[in-house]
Amino acid sequence: MVALVFGLPAADEARLRTDAIRHGHEVLASGGSAQELEVVVRALRPAAAVVSASPQYLTPRVLAACDEVGVRMVALVAGEVERRHAASVGLYETTDATADWPTIELMLGGAGQPAAVTASSAPRGQVIAVWGPSGAPGRTTLAIGIASELAALGHRVVLADVDTHGASVAPTLGLLDEAPGFAAACRLAGSDTLTGEELERVSETYVGASSFRVLTGIGAPRRWPELSAERVAGVIARCREWVDYTVIDTASSLENDEEISSDLFAPRRNGATVAALREADRVVAVGSADPVGMSRFLRAHVELLEASGTPRVDVVMNRVRASAIGLGPAAQVRQTLARFGGIDDPVLVPHDQNALDGAVLSGRTLLDVSPRSGARRAIADLVALRLVPRAARRRER
Repeated sequence: MVALVFGLPAADEARLRTDAIRHGHEVLASGGSAQELEVVVRALRPAAAVVSASPQYLTPRVLAACDEVGVRMVALVAGEVERRHAASVGLYETTDATADWPTIELMLGGAGQPAAVTASSAPRGQVIAVWGPSGAPGRTTLAIGIASELAALGHRVVLADVDTHGASVAPTLGLLDEAPGFAAACRLAGSDTLTGEELERVSETYVGASSFRVLTGIGAPRRWPELSAERVAGVIARCREWVDYTVIDTASSLENDEEISSDLFAPRRNGATVAALREADRVVAVGSADPVGMSRFLRAHVELLEASGTPRVDVVMNRVRASAIGLGPAAQVRQTLARFGGIDDPVLVPHDQNALDGAVLSGRTLLDVSPRSGARRAIADLVALRLVPRAARRRER
């Protein structure tokens, strides 16, 4: 016998309550909203909860309450929108809303099938590092955009801030960064005690149209020794087992300071960036589409290829606008990159200052603030057409 609570519409609850009792289970209570369900879970501490995957019943707070008291939760989805909502809050034990009780009972017993919306069947999660030269080309904005678009496709995503010079993911998303999550993960990796449960504990959740986990960066640049190359590589390896995609926001500098140090075993300030680039499956290199920005990018692009050691580099030119380039800015950017860098087929992100200002002002993603923005659509195309494998796109469709 299993003690249950329900968080379902009246018709579904009436049907499943009768079936559950007939199969020998005890229904303790039900909640008509997410707030009521959270109170019921904390007060009664049932063994399992069956809820609707709609936002009325399923929220990150309800899921957190179930995790805290050890309640197994199964969500009933009535369509693709609810399935994506369940994935966005981190719940992947889902089944169809019309499923009979034996099917739900199997899910409660841990024998259910994983949700079809994710690419979780892959043996290893993918790592995407976002890099750009000095001059604020938009690394953090692009990293946040990639993470939100991947999460919108139903994948489990963590955004990690590995910038040892000026971490900015947390303030950009309006998250508290009093206890840097990535530094905490590095300390645990250094003592070989980093697990998926610990990553859940030290990370924060961004909740919006698409939700993802965030490992916030160091608030003070002087704390960079905590992010040694070995620790960073250890955290990335654990993140591969934890989520489907790890998106890393890196620093710009790739300089190797070994020549000015007498201690060859001392940590390197840029070691975190170099380690992230070398561990990544894909590197997204972003530059600013203006004469100064492209000059900086072309000079640093060669260093990037040497430091990363991976040929899988996608070039993105940000803030494409005629006011800085002249007439036909897209064609001019492509010609410049091809002529002086041998770079073909870059991704061009149009400049949309109003949408970006709105996102920063509200601490939200472009997907939340301005989903029809040209910049947001360009990032969505980058994710869908280049960063997500074709097999995964077929499963999503």
